[in-house]
Amino acid sequence: MIDKINQLLQEVEALKAANAEELEALRIKFLSKKGAINDLMADFRNVAAEQKKEVGMRLNELKNKAQEKINALKEQFESQDTGCDDIDLTRSAYPVELGTRHPLTIVKNEIIDIFARLGFSIAEGPEIEDDWHVFSALNFAEDHPARDMQDTFFIEAHPDIVLRTHTSSVQTRVMEVSQPPIRIICPGRVYRNEAISYRAHCFFHQVEALYVDKDVSFTDLKQVLLLFAKEMFGEDTKIRLRPSYFPFTEPSAEMDISCNICGGKGCPFCKHTGWVEILGCGMVDPNVLESNGIDSKVYSGYALGMGIERITNLKYQVKDLRMFSENDTRFLKEFEAAY
Repeated sequence: MIDKINQLLQEVEALKAANAEELEALRIKFLSKKGAINDLMADFRNVAAEQKKEVGMRLNELKNKAQEKINALKEQFESQDTGCDDIDLTRSAYPVELGTRHPLTIVKNEIIDIFARLGFSIAEGPEIEDDWHVFSALNFAEDHPARDMQDTFFIEAHPDIVLRTHTSSVQTRVMEVSQPPIRIICPGRVYRNEAISYRAHCFFHQVEALYVDKDVSFTDLKQVLLLFAKEMFGEDTKIRLRPSYFPFTEPSAEMDISCNICGGKGCPFCKHTGWVEILGCGMVDPNVLESNGIDSKVYSGYALGMGIERITNLKYQVKDLRMFSENDTRFLKEFEAAY
């Protein structure tokens, strides 16, 4: 019995197979119910009692080595199998249904494209900000309502840390490390502590623009605003500027466009005024320039900011802001032809 086991061990160690069929034949020869190892197991009952321990150990060794050898050869064949190189087995099953761009992304890219043609580059910054970049560097007074907990998300353990309420914080970060000329747009997500409804959300998206250089005037700002309105809403679009107040600009204005639904004739959407507000703007306050290391006696600039949701509402007449964040594929598929 020991001699038979040793002979089979030598055969197992020398096992070779050229293909999967040969390997299966070897498995049947050694490891099947009618194989050589199973026959030795059947003869084990005829082994003398004093030899059973040694023979049993040798039989187990033979069986384990045979199984290991067969498995090693099988893994070798699988690693060399190149018959399916042209098939990605991790790919989703067919048919693959293509998605669409989100309407906010479509409009954001349109805004970026318009300003890029005017020479503006993109600047980005962190959504988790500090009080200096969000408020103090932008000329917000210590008691300004925007610092109140009702408008801003503060970190309770670190009151100086906030979720940015506007992308103007990106402007301050660029100004403090750059010298004019500066011509940037700042797209991004912002947060405000507001009740969620069809017309408001606790997060939304903005695009702001900043231009700082020598001899920048309000006339430059007006021309950029007019060009933007015509490019975004059509050549017949008219604009008007109304005096307003923002801590970081002086003078400040809010811009309306002629209603793109009724053409300025008056309808329920524009509350029969013929005008719809779309953004705020103004000349950069000298205090903001000085706070960020720019000489206000040499340089001037303008800034403007708009909500991407607001522009998207006007462009596609989406009446409920919540639809932008609900991921309803039926809603998103409506914009397949928009890009």
